[in-house]
Amino acid sequence: MTYTIKTAQNEWEIVCGLEIHCQIISKSKIFSGASTEFGDDANENVSFIDAGMPGMLPVLNKECVRQAVKTGLGLNAQINKYSVFSRKNYFYADQPNGYQITQYEYPIVGKGKVKIELSDGSSKEIGITRLHIEQDAAKSIHDLNPKKSYIDFNRAGVGLMEIVTEPDFRAPEEAGAFLKKLRSIVRYLGTCDGNMDEGSMRCDASISVRLKGEQGMRERAEIKNVNSVKFAMQAIENEAKRQIEIYEQGSTIEQQTRQFDQTTGQTKFLRLKEYADDYRYFPEPDLPPLYLTDDYIEDVKKEMVELPDAKKERFIKDFGLTAYDADILTESRQTADFFEKAAKGHDGKKVANWILGDLFANLNANKLTLEQSPITPEMIGELVDLIETNVISGKIAKDVFVYMWENPKMPSQIVEEKGLKQVTDTGAIETVIDSVLAANPDNIAAYKGGKTNLFGFFVGQVMKASKGAANPQIVNEILKKKLG
Repeated sequence: MTYTIKTAQNEWEIVCGLEIHCQIISKSKIFSGASTEFGDDANENVSFIDAGMPGMLPVLNKECVRQAVKTGLGLNAQINKYSVFSRKNYFYADQPNGYQITQYEYPIVGKGKVKIELSDGSSKEIGITRLHIEQDAAKSIHDLNPKKSYIDFNRAGVGLMEIVTEPDFRAPEEAGAFLKKLRSIVRYLGTCDGNMDEGSMRCDASISVRLKGEQGMRERAEIKNVNSVKFAMQAIENEAKRQIEIYEQGSTIEQQTRQFDQTTGQTKFLRLKEYADDYRYFPEPDLPPLYLTDDYIEDVKKEMVELPDAKKERFIKDFGLTAYDADILTESRQTADFFEKAAKGHDGKKVANWILGDLFANLNANKLTLEQSPITPEMIGELVDLIETNVISGKIAKDVFVYMWENPKMPSQIVEEKGLKQVTDTGAIETVIDSVLAANPDNIAAYKGGKTNLFGFFVGQVMKASKGAANPQIVNEILKKKLG
């Protein structure tokens, strides 16, 4: 998509790349046996290794390796059979060793690509530079005391996948679409829960600007630890505007690390941005190089599930869905599974309409997740069939849906108990029509005099008189004959 920022002087474009930290789903941390359970009391899940005690040696968690390989496959990326752990040296209170064990020159996953869909109907491929695994830092807490910061080491040592993209983003919407797609992929795979509000998926955005048509890159700023898709998009746009204003005042941009302030919607300075040399990377002496075999990689491939893009294409082909509907239904694996169960053996397009319409509306109004829905996929499928076979009308189906929500039962049971079956007996319908016509001679005369829009009035009166039970198609056919 084309996105530029116009000023009185120039036309600018954004150049942006992302680094996304995804906490790996595993029962224990990447180099220790401490629990990764979220929400436990502060400093409850801490081993000697996590606390940086002298003489403690890391042991690599094989589940973290498997999860990283699985994610790499989901990103259509190269799995490297040889990778190396390194020490990234920096001193900060949340890193008790004074270094982080990570991967630098030889990551476990290499180049890949992810396709994103945009609101204007276009799509774009975003390049993946690498995925490497590393240990997370502790959590710093600054709002408990005005003069002190507290450290919770529960998060220290939790396995992270850092996914680095190419600087392929030219619009905030593109970055937002990528974050949503990545979150969807890792959730489908079960490698990260993608909960940005809990910090298990965090985004750093490297942003620079340049004049439209200009080649090369200008100096960039990195926005650290953005915790929602919405805030990531806002941070990119506001930081770009800040840089443009500086350039147009005749100044230059420093390479900085900045933070997004959610209350002001602006980015603010944290520190000057470090370069790779500042971290003095060197191979981790306590961990040997990691070798993966072809058989191991093939074994992980067997665990792969159908991912959102493939599922979307199949839903369009097999169920006749629009690309838009298929995109919404495949965003989460739970929604896709719910739809597929409901659509099995039924009209998929009509099932999708009920899920995306009435079901989602009721879930949102009651602040429920799909897993908490009182209405099951089987109920939706049967409701569609009752309409298709003319047992009930579309209008009565709305009432049945309300009954199902309030007192979960199969729709056929509700129809039977409440006597909601549609009347298809032409003789009975004709009797109702005759009574409606007899009561409205003036409207009949007006209709025959040219006010044909009164036809809807007659249909409504018949449906009202039959309490919605008359088959609308039969009503229309008989009315047309009787009104000439």
